[in-house]
Formats: sequence, C-alpha cells, structure tokens
Amino acid sequence: MNVSSHDLEPDESADPSETPVPAAVLAADESSVGEPSQKKKKPRVREKRIRRFFRPPHGSSLWLRILPYGVIVVVLAGVVVGAAYGWQYTNSPPFCGKTCHTMPPEYAAYQLSPHSQVKCVECHIGRDFILSQLWRKAGHLHFVFLTAFKSYEYPIYAKGMRPAPQICEKCHSPAKFSDDSLRTKTHYTAGELSKPYSIYLMMKTGGGTAREGLGFGIHWHIENKVQFQSTDTLDQTIPYIRVTNADGTIAEYVDVTANVDTSSIDPASLKRMDCITCHNRITHTVPFPDQSVDSALARGVISSDIPYIRREAVGVLNRQYFNQEEAFAQIAKLEIYYKDFYPEFYATGVSKIGEAITEIQRIFSVSVFEDQEIDWNTHPNNVGHSNFPGCFRCHDGKHMNAKNEAIRLECNLCHSVPVQSGTEDLVTDIEISHGPEPGSHRNANWIALHNQAFDSTCANCHSTEDAGGTSNKSFCSNAVCHGTVFTYAGFDAPALREILKQQLPAPAPVTSPPNGAADPTYDSFAGPLFSAKCGTCHSSNASAGLDLTTFAGTMKGSINGPIIVAGDSAQSKLVEVQSGKHFANVSADELATIKQWIDAGAPEK
Repeated sequence: MNVSSHDLEPDESADPSETPVPAAVLAADESSVGEPSQKKKKPRVREKRIRRFFRPPHGSSLWLRILPYGVIVVVLAGVVVGAAYGWQYTNSPPFCGKTCHTMPPEYAAYQLSPHSQVKCVECHIGRDFILSQLWRKAGHLHFVFLTAFKSYEYPIYAKGMRPAPQICEKCHSPAKFSDDSLRTKTHYTAGELSKPYSIYLMMKTGGGTAREGLGFGIHWHIENKVQFQSTDTLDQTIPYIRVTNADGTIAEYVDVTANVDTSSIDPASLKRMDCITCHNRITHTVPFPDQSVDSALARGVISSDIPYIRREAVGVLNRQYFNQEEAFAQIAKLEIYYKDFYPEFYATGVSKIGEAITEIQRIFSVSVFEDQEIDWNTHPNNVGHSNFPGCFRCHDGKHMNAKNEAIRLECNLCHSVPVQSGTEDLVTDIEISHGPEPGSHRNANWIALHNQAFDSTCANCHSTEDAGGTSNKSFCSNAVCHGTVFTYAGFDAPALREILKQQLPAPAPVTSPPNGAADPTYDSFAGPLFSAKCGTCHSSNASAGLDLTTFAGTMKGSINGPIIVAGDSAQSKLVEVQSGKHFANVSADELATIKQWIDAGAPEK
C-alpha cells in the first residue's frame, strides 16, 4: 500500500484526545497498570464528556455549539432569580419575626400596629440602594450568632436604629402641617357595672415650616433644632436640653434636681430630637392591662354586663405567672369565680364569661413573654406622660434656664384642657382658649404656680365652683387634671419649690366697680373700674402693651395706638371694643359713665 507524506501529517483540526490508539497498546497499558487504572478511567471519561459538551468537535451541528451557552444562561438566571427570592424572603417580616431573630413579642406587637404593612427592614435597615442595605445587613450578622448559640440577653432592646430622616421621613414629611384634631379616649369604671366614660381633647399636632408662618404645635420639636443629653441608654432621664433659636441664639435648660455643669458638656455628645425620640414604640406598643381591657369592652369583645369584669380582668392580667400555661389556667378560673359568687348571672351569662376569658387570654398571649422577660413595663413608650415619663422627660416643670424659666408645662400646650364626659352627659363642652392671656399666665412656670395663685380674679375668665376638685362642675374642678396623679411631673421637687416662692404673684387687691359719679374722673371712677374688671389682663405685665391700672398707661394706649380720644368718646377705641363682645365687658350703665368721662376730657382727678 502506498502512503504519501501528506497522509502521514497529523490532522490539526482533530482533538488529540480523539486520536485512535491501537488495541494492542491499550491492552499493554491495562495489563501494566492493573486495577488502579480502572479507577482513573471514569474521571477521565467524565472530563472528556464535559469538555466535548462545552467544546463540541469540529463540524458539530449548530444546536450543539449553542447548547453550552444556553445552559450557562439558564444557570446564571436561576442563580439571579434564586438570589432575588432569597433577598426578598430575608427582607420579609415573617423571616425577621420568626426565623432570624428570637423576637415573638416584637412580632406580635408589630402585627397589631399601624405599621403592620411596613417591612421591618424599612425601619431597621432603611430604604436605600441594595448594596447599602447589604452592607448594613452584613453588620448585623452577629445577631445570627446570638440566635444560633442562644446568647441573647433579655429583655432585648433595639440598638443602632437608623436616623429618622432615613426611615420615618421617607413616608412622613416634617414639613407637612397637621390641623388640630379631636381625640376621644374611652375608659370604663371598675365598679359592678363597667360604665363607660370618655375623655375629649384637641391635639395640637402642628408642624410645617417657619418660613411658611407655621412650625408650631407638637411638631415644633422637629422643625427646630432641639438637642439633649441623657444619662441612660433608653433616654428616660434627660438632665440637659439645648435649643437653637431661629436667630442662632442658644437656650439651655437644666434639671434643677440634677448636678449638671453646662460648661463641661461636649456639643458632639448631644442627641438631636427627631421622630423616634417620642414615637419610639409606634410599631411595637404593648398596651397596659387597663388599656387593653378598656379597648375590649369598647369593642364589645368583653361584655360590660359581667359584674366587676373590668376589675377582675385587669387584676388577673397584672398578676405574676411562671409561664403562659399557668396564666391561662388562672384566667380560666374566672368562670369558677362567677359561678360561686354570681350564680344568677352565671346561669344566663356563661357564654359571655367564656368569651371574656378567651379575650383576656389572648391579651396576655400578645403582651407577656416570660421566657424573654417582656411585658407592658419593659419598653418605655415616650408618647404621652402617664405610664412612662414621655413628654415629662423635658416638660416636667423643673428644667430651668438661667432666668429660672421652665420649659413650659401646660395642660393646653400640646392639647386642649381634657374634658371628661359620662353617658349621662348629653352635651360635652370642650374649651378652646385663643384670647389674650393675663400676665400671670404667661409666666413659664405658671402651671406649677396656679394652685397657689388662685384668687377671686380667676372668676373673670373661668368658672370656679369646687376649684381644685374633681366634680367637673366648673373649669377649675376638672376630674382629668385633678383626679390624675402625674408621677413624672416635677411639681413637688424641693429645689423647684424654693425657686417658685420668688415668683408667686402678689395677691390681687380686693376692688369693686365704683358707683356712677356726677363728674367721673379716672381716680374716682375709671381707675377702680378698670382695675376690678380689666386688671387681670391689662396691668403692669400688659396684654397687647395696654396697662389700664394707671392713668398714664390708660392714656398711652396699647401697641396698636391710643384707646382714648379725650373729648370724643365716639372715636375712642375703648368704647368701640366695649360696645361689642369682649373677654370682659362692663355693664351698659358703666359704659355710659365711661363715655361721660371721656367726653368731659378724661380727667385724672
């Protein structure tokens, strides 16, 4: 057979691994290496197949050449989709509440909160670019370690929250102004008949920006720069507050019961007040037993027909139990209580008692977690000032500036004076004050002084029957104000009382309107009349700059100009105002004498 040199040249396009090997050579190889070669053969065959799949031989069909790339695309797509679903799942509330963290209490409260449709990560990680979120999550990997090794310290407190502008203000704009809104809080008495009563008040939310003529109300704290120093991790004790005014000046307030040296405070150590300073538990609120029971009674889930049910429900919830099983068993014993002590009601109302027991057990199950040492007392809620210091961390009446002026503590500062109304009250009157205030009321410490400064002049503006009582017969016998123990207000601090002694207003002189005179003068008629009826507001600390208690002040007028044109009562502002409805009006006969005095030239003597 003739073989040319061309035939002896190797085929460059062929895969060297595919070059035929004589059978004799293969047999010799197998016999020389023995059994181990069989073990090496399978990986080599697998490698060849993989290599042939991704590098098809020359001349392979088009689909064989495209198939490897298709597989790669499908695998990458699967990885991307799987990662996306994984990312989505790890950002879901069920993952945060059930899988990753040991936090059933927080998850239970979250599901009942106004933010139950907001994902946990939107507040705890923040809305941001995915890489930023991933980096923040990586910083939380130590929580996985704590969960895996059960190393959490109970109770758990959130640390390292994102600043409010990065979370709250993504939905809630501080520049938005909110109108005053009516709030109704329904409570029930603890007597045999759980009778409802309501507390009404107008909330002065406010907000907005100062440049638009707004920036007041509760949300004034967000529009303005307010900084504070706290002595605990939960910001419950705040001895020092710094306010930067619009003109750049600084106002400092110090708790008079704390030993604080303002010169040693590092501005960098101060915290700025934001949404979370007050709304720290908006998504994880655990109501107190009385609040939960009142809510259940108002919704009809617990029947108010059951004797003493509010007292018994609140009492059984407030007891200490070893675990939930014990608590449920003790709550269930309410049925025995009513069977033994109220057999007549039990005979017809056993189903209502059963429904009440079920609801009380539900309240306990979402409020108390013994294994994590959590209940309604664990995490302070800074909204309000009843069960925790809240607003009174600063507005307690004993945070003073250098002039001994307190951060104002007023019942109508953030809301109107609350009014209590029962089922027997057909109409409830809510007083909204908007007129000029007497000089005494403009004292920043007035709320701490008013019970000691009470006198007959109060009746010029307020009803005063049963003053200081709780009968609701008058403005000064408000049951909500006088029937509540304000635990966290600083009224009784000895250091504060010493300061207030110097600020008590002088007792008002006992004056009475003079009788009409044939030739009235300021000294004989107008002066005594103004002092008796107008002096509460228009005195030395004058409203609108008008002091009617002196002749000079009367003739000078107010910041808006003179109020008396001597010789012409028709052109006098005083007569014009008193002829209409005013905060304190003189009688028709007294007004006629005032006109006579002015037309006579308004003589002093």
